[in-house]
Amino acid sequence: MSLLLLAAVSLLAACRKEEPIIPSTSTDVTAPDGSGGVIRGFFLLNEGNMGSNKATLDYFDYATGVYTKNIYAERNPGVVKELGDVGNDLQIYGRKLYAVINCSHFVEVMDARTARHITQISIPNCRYIVFKGRYAYVSSYAGPVQIDPNARLGYVAKVDTLTMQVVDTCTVGYQPEEMVIVGKKLYVANSGGYRVPNYDRTVSVIDLDTFKEVRKIDVAINLHRQELDRYGRIWVSSRGDYYDVPSRTYVIDSRTDEVTDTFNLLPNSEMTVCGDSLYVYSTEWSYPTQSNTISYAIVNVRTKKVVTRNFITDGTEQRIAVPYGIAVNPATREIFVTDAGNYVTPGKLYCFNPDGTKKWEVVTGDIPAHIAFTYNGLAPLQ
Repeated sequence: MSLLLLAAVSLLAACRKEEPIIPSTSTDVTAPDGSGGVIRGFFLLNEGNMGSNKATLDYFDYATGVYTKNIYAERNPGVVKELGDVGNDLQIYGRKLYAVINCSHFVEVMDARTARHITQISIPNCRYIVFKGRYAYVSSYAGPVQIDPNARLGYVAKVDTLTMQVVDTCTVGYQPEEMVIVGKKLYVANSGGYRVPNYDRTVSVIDLDTFKEVRKIDVAINLHRQELDRYGRIWVSSRGDYYDVPSRTYVIDSRTDEVTDTFNLLPNSEMTVCGDSLYVYSTEWSYPTQSNTISYAIVNVRTKKVVTRNFITDGTEQRIAVPYGIAVNPATREIFVTDAGNYVTPGKLYCFNPDGTKKWEVVTGDIPAHIAFTYNGLAPLQ
């Protein structure tokens, strides 16, 4: 270690005497050719193990081909406990980067160019975040982090992105998860996961003008993910009950707010849409067999036909222990899949070409999960 690096580490550690900061580490993973198109890079939020306060933030730079782990700590040496406990969502809106930190009960707001801390928005058991106009909308389980047959209804918090204050809340179903916005309607997938086996089975529809729930759409038990395609259809995932009811995928027509399609043979842990392609992976857990059934599918959202049951074409899927996150670069169509591994040690990120062949891989933080692409890139550490 050079004297300069030793001095830098000493300076960082001096900022928090009882909490020494581990500096970031960088890895060259691909040629420095700026091949991301208009995308300059992406942030990756590692969830970290629940109760360990180990959520971390990584960054990949297309211009340099360098992947850098754990950038938040050294860019924010004055923030105690760093990012917090369990990073559950990551989004860029305007000039800000928003990280939803579930078990720490806040949304961390950073400058998207520097990853420097701006503020924290306190929301209990917060889950996911979406935006429209001046406002951010954050789903909240509302109660403590625990299984409880009497768990209360959840809500969506309306946050003014200028003042960073919660200005309103709207009660929805039990343990609300992902959301999408169509026009003036906000759709919220309710899971009821804390009330097992009495899961919720609805999608709440909120009128954004009044910020009131106007209806509930009956879909299936234990709902989780949602994606909006360019035809106004909302793709919704059900996790099932992990015993007899399998994970499935459903389609809601936002014009009628009715379920139009059920994909019984399309298990769904997470999905992302790019153009007419819906990329879906599943790690369908079964308690009777004590095992996961893993799949990687692509669905054409226009025709609503399954294109492939395995978008990884070179056998790399055999090396992925537990797929845990997915993203597609909208400019290059590169597919990114994260691997949580054993959940307690650093995971991996795999980058695939559009044809499903591996381009590169890299070691991440613990439980890599959520990716946010940036058109502006990350400024060098000053």
